[in-house]
Amino acid sequence: MQILAINPGSTSTKIAVFKNKDCLLKETIEHPSSEINTFSNVVDQYQYRLDVIITKLKDKEYKPEQFDAVVGRGGLLKPLIGGTYTVDKNLVEELKDPPGGEHASNLGGILAYKLGQKVGIPAYIVDPVSVDEMDEVARISGHPELPRVSLSHALNKKAVCRKAANSLNKNYNEVNFITAHMGSGITVGAHRQGKLIDVTNALNEGAFTPERCGGLPIYQLVKLCYSGKYTEKEMLTGIIKRGGLYAYLGTKDVRKVEERINKGDKEAELVLKAMCYQVAKEIGSMSTALYGKVDRIILTGGLAYSKFVSDEIISHVSFIAPIIVIPGEQEMESLAMGALRVLNGEEKALTY
Repeated sequence: MQILAINPGSTSTKIAVFKNKDCLLKETIEHPSSEINTFSNVVDQYQYRLDVIITKLKDKEYKPEQFDAVVGRGGLLKPLIGGTYTVDKNLVEELKDPPGGEHASNLGGILAYKLGQKVGIPAYIVDPVSVDEMDEVARISGHPELPRVSLSHALNKKAVCRKAANSLNKNYNEVNFITAHMGSGITVGAHRQGKLIDVTNALNEGAFTPERCGGLPIYQLVKLCYSGKYTEKEMLTGIIKRGGLYAYLGTKDVRKVEERINKGDKEAELVLKAMCYQVAKEIGSMSTALYGKVDRIILTGGLAYSKFVSDEIISHVSFIAPIIVIPGEQEMESLAMGALRVLNGEEKALTY
């Protein structure tokens, strides 16, 4: 089976070609700001990006019609269970104006559908960020108007769980794992026999991150919101884009923070340790969701490349379960394998 995977970002589009489980091609197509900024909405970019993808494939001597399926990154859709979804007209219409708002990932399914229709092959999306398999008890927040909502790095989380389960000669639906995906956003989740039963929301809960505040002291936050010091937009930007490490240290780059630590910067060391401490506390919290029956803890995402970060977290949580470190993001492989499982009959494609 030959599969084309498409993962749109804000200023780039990643594509990958897989033959069964083997990656034959992986490319990142950069989109100049002079071109991408001519579009008023993200959804309007689909034809531009589709043309660029087809051109790149031609340059690499691939034809769209030679693929058995095309799979795109899922968007900010309504809550749904994890799995591989067939992209049909209904899903495309939802991706054009999704419940979660505008985001480059919304183009993934649209691009897959348009390319699939062009050459007569099936199109899919896999485990979008809106995957919601939370236990009902986990949805209760403390206020009925503010329910907890599942929004996480579900694609990579489930991919590393399958990889870790395979290393144990087990299936994903036979194990209990805790995953900590650590990048610009950090989400910690509890996986019980193939379901992500609880997870910290990527935008407003859990540990602070290189750019996000995570969970904040709520009383002080409300007072700050009404202080007149900031507008609503400034508050949201401060929480999501200018919080965390950036707010304390003026950088979102953990490598630069580590350089400062190596030069004796005690403040940098304290703040980075605090971030790791908060991730560790979330892992500990998720262990209770699994009644302490944890087969493995998995550290993943870009920050898992940092030995400082991984070692600091491990020092706090190694008593809970053995730790597996799978650094980086397995997104392209995850997309392709989701489509392959359907093509091979291992899973049934879901309908949105």
